[in-house]
Formats: sequence, C-alpha cells, structure tokens
Amino acid sequence: MPKGPKGEKRPADVVGNAVKVMRMATGEEDDVTTPASAAATLGKLGGKARAAGMTPERRAEIAKKAAAKRWSKT
Repeated sequence: MPKGPKGEKRPADVVGNAVKVMRMATGEEDDVTTPASAAATLGKLGGKARAAGMTPERRAEIAKKAAAKRWSKT
C-alpha cells in the first residue's frame, strides 16, 4: 500500500487517492500523522547533550575533520 510523505497509508488507486486528498483538503477527513518514534526523539536529545559535554576545541576539531571529509570527495 502506498504511503504519504509522513508514512501514513494511502489508497493504492489514483481515483481513491484523489478522493482522500480532496476530503483532507475540505476538512471532511483528518490528515492522520504518526508522532516521531521514541528513538528519533532520543537521538535528537543525544546530539545536544554530546555537544554540551565537549569543549569548544573538540567541537572545532570534529567540524574541521567533517569539512575535510566533505571537500575531499570529488
């Protein structure tokens, strides 16, 4: 079954999908979106906590290494 941009299930046929989109646009049907998974939420928190625990020198070192890696690809 096809999925919408946020992973919600959509009808497989073109007409059924068009009717569903029209109903969502007119407010007859709610656009049901799934909340972010627990792992995604914790992952976002983990990056901030990691950065807060580093010294500015260490963060600069990591950033320079990442930039060098990005620019080395040709």
